[in-house]
Amino acid sequence: MPRQPTENLAHEHHPRRIRARLRAGGEGGHLGDAVLGATDGAITSFAVVAGAVGGGFGSLVVVVLGFASLLADGFSMAASNYLGTKSDAEAAHRAEREEQRHIDAVPEGQREELRQIFAAKGFSGRTLDGIVATLTSDRDAWARTIVQEELGLHPGSRWRALQAGAATFVAFLAAGLVPLLPFVVPLLTPMQAFQLSIAATCVAFIAIGAVKGRVLRQPLLRAASETLLIGGGAAALAYGVGAGLRAWLGQGAVA
Repeated sequence: MPRQPTENLAHEHHPRRIRARLRAGGEGGHLGDAVLGATDGAITSFAVVAGAVGGGFGSLVVVVLGFASLLADGFSMAASNYLGTKSDAEAAHRAEREEQRHIDAVPEGQREELRQIFAAKGFSGRTLDGIVATLTSDRDAWARTIVQEELGLHPGSRWRALQAGAATFVAFLAAGLVPLLPFVVPLLTPMQAFQLSIAATCVAFIAIGAVKGRVLRQPLLRAASETLLIGGGAAALAYGVGAGLRAWLGQGAVA
């Protein structure tokens, strides 16, 4: 990971920035969902375009197949992300309620569980006693801490799940439109539109990869190249399948 200049680190650790970052980690921070949606949208749409062109179909068929796939796959991916995020939140809330029941039934056992969790982090003596005493004074914080530390679950809200699904859907549509737009340009043959689609989609892949690299603090060139290679590979595979089926069946003609 690239080392940040000291002044940048100081800026990132300003109290206001810390609050915003922690808040984003809880109820916001859907950039990862958007990057995933954009990557999948561009790859899926470009693969459909490449397969249709490889099969020898005209622009109208490419547009119909492309937009139908774009909306259906985008909705499916967004719904899956929503349901997955919602299920994780529900599992965390369910585990928290179970831990609260354990606290009521066997408080000493739960206190010892909390002690061992923080002892494993290197705390001991009075410091450890203080942490345990503070957390066990609040039943909700006690249960929530055990759920997060022992099970790795983080309670969320339905609103967060909706945000995750919406971010995925919007990014999927935005990136997925890029390979399709050249085919709605008048006077272009399917092959000319396909060539323009290739160029535009390559730029989109590079941009998505650069954003992903910035989020993950990876070298931008490497992140952009990885995304471009994955997307290009999917499109090449789809084009090959379309062209192969066309040759085998002897159907389709570029119009």
